[in-house]
Amino acid sequence: MIKGIIFDLDGVLVSTDELHYQAWKRLADELGITAFNREDNKRQRGVSRMASLEVVLEKSDKKYTDEEKVELADRKNGYYVELLQNMDDSAVLKDVKPTLKALKEKGLLLAVGSASKNAPAILEKTGLLPLLDKVSCGLDTTKSKPDPEVFLVAAKKLNLDPSECIVVEDSQAGIDAAKAGGMKSLSVGPFYDSMGADYSAPLLCDEKDWDKIVS
Repeated sequence: MIKGIIFDLDGVLVSTDELHYQAWKRLADELGITAFNREDNKRQRGVSRMASLEVVLEKSDKKYTDEEKVELADRKNGYYVELLQNMDDSAVLKDVKPTLKALKEKGLLLAVGSASKNAPAILEKTGLLPLLDKVSCGLDTTKSKPDPEVFLVAAKKLNLDPSECIVVEDSQAGIDAAKAGGMKSLSVGPFYDSMGADYSAPLLCDEKDWDKIVS
């Protein structure tokens, strides 16, 4: 029986894709990497900051040391944090808050499992933090999806066995991570029906049969 639901953050509860793209694009332009585009940005979804950086640097002829890569990732994050200052609850996807409230009324424990180290700040700015029981993010982990670490940490914080949790994701890496962690999965988003999840729906609010899913 499912007792906890672990949500990915970006693309599931909120939309910050454009902010990430703007920050990475600014960094790429500074490095003289003009070929970085939105298609590359799609490949950065659901993975760690350092893995996202590699997507940018693969289009560069220059080789960077590990120390330089850390500096570049930190620089990008600085740009992203600047953009986050103007974020509010308008970034929350449609019907997310009513859905979270309804799930809590069913007695389910709710958590976020996100690769982003900025997840707590985003949840606070968008007003979602009070609706969640626990947050697992890049501050808690060292491995990125499809490694299941971020979801296993979330389950541990909820004091639940992985088999008692279902993960809600919009990326293939996230669905693969859920499976690797021994958890059920619900895929949402533009590719919801092509990721091999246990359940799927175009949007979080479109999946009405939660009683069936958590039983």
